[in-house]
Amino acid sequence: MTNLFPSLSPYQTGFLERTDGNRIFFAVSGNPEGKPAVLLHGGPGSGLSEGARRQFDPALWRIVQLDQRGCGRSMPSAADFANTLADNTTDHLLGDIEALRDMLGIDRWLVYGTSWGATLALVYAQAFAHHVEGIVLAGVTTTRWEEIDWLYNGMRLFLPEAHQRFIAAIPAQLREYHPVTAYHALLNDSDPAVRQKAAFDWHLWEAGSISAEIQGGGMTDLPERWRDPGFVLARARLCAHYFHHQAWLADRQIVDNTSKLAGIAGVLIQGRLDLQGPPKTAYELSRAWPASELVMLDEAGHSTGDRGMADAIMSAIDRFAKTA
Repeated sequence: MTNLFPSLSPYQTGFLERTDGNRIFFAVSGNPEGKPAVLLHGGPGSGLSEGARRQFDPALWRIVQLDQRGCGRSMPSAADFANTLADNTTDHLLGDIEALRDMLGIDRWLVYGTSWGATLALVYAQAFAHHVEGIVLAGVTTTRWEEIDWLYNGMRLFLPEAHQRFIAAIPAQLREYHPVTAYHALLNDSDPAVRQKAAFDWHLWEAGSISAEIQGGGMTDLPERWRDPGFVLARARLCAHYFHHQAWLADRQIVDNTSKLAGIAGVLIQGRLDLQGPPKTAYELSRAWPASELVMLDEAGHSTGDRGMADAIMSAIDRFAKTA
C-alpha cells in the first residue's frame, strides 16, 4: 500500500463570488511556486477531500481544490430546499473552474478528476484545452446514458438484494419510472422527511458497489460523512439532478470530441472490477484519444482506496511533475 503524502492544511482558502449569488469555496495547498493542478471531485456533490490532495507532493505542486456548486462549503447548499438547482449545471461548473483559474493567476494546470470528476475534467479540457497541461483520471466516467442506466439499473445483475431494497424504497406511484427519475422526484418532494429518507436510500445503494472489497449492508457500514443527514441530502440531490438531466451533455459527446484533446497527454487509471464505472468507458476513451495511456488494475474497483489505485495515481502525477 502506497503511503500518501503527509496531511497538509491549505495555505489559502476563500470563496469565489459568482454574479448569480453562488459562493464557491476553494482551497490551495502545497507549494505556492509549484506546478499548478486542479482536483475535481466526484459525486456529483461529494466535495473536496484531504485525501485527494495527499496524492500530490506538496513540495512540487500548487494544489487547487474547490467544492462544486451546492456541496461542501459552497453556498447555497443543495441540502437547502429553497435551492432549486436551476443555476447548477455542467456549464455553470465549467464557468466556476475557469473563473477560479483566472482569479488565481494560473495559465495552465494539470487537471485531475475521479468518477464524476473525470467527466467534468474531460468536458473542461475539451472546452479550454489551451489551459490544460495534462490530465489524470481515475474511475473513468463520461456520464453517457448507458453509464447512468447501468449505475441505477444494470448493476442489479450483480447486486440483486441491494437493488431490490433500492427499488422497494420507491413509492408505488413512482415505480413505473426509471430509478433516477423516481429518486429525483423524491429528493425534490415538499416533505423534508421524504427527501431525507430518499437521500439515505440512494446512498445505501451506492455504498454496495464503490469498492472491490467486501462491503456491509447497513447505515453503520457507510463512510462517516455518508451518515451525516445534511451531506447525504446535498449529495443525493446533486447526483439525481445531474443524472436526471444526463449532465446536459449529448450522448457520447466526450468520446466523439476527443480531437479537442489533441496534444494533451492523459493517464486513465481504471479498476477492472469497477462496477460503478465499468472498464468499457476507459477503454473506448483511450482508443479515441491517442495521447492517453490506459492503466488497468486487475484487483481494483471504483474506490481510489482499492488495491493498486493510490500507486497508479501517484505514479501518473509524478510523471507530470517531472515534465517541463
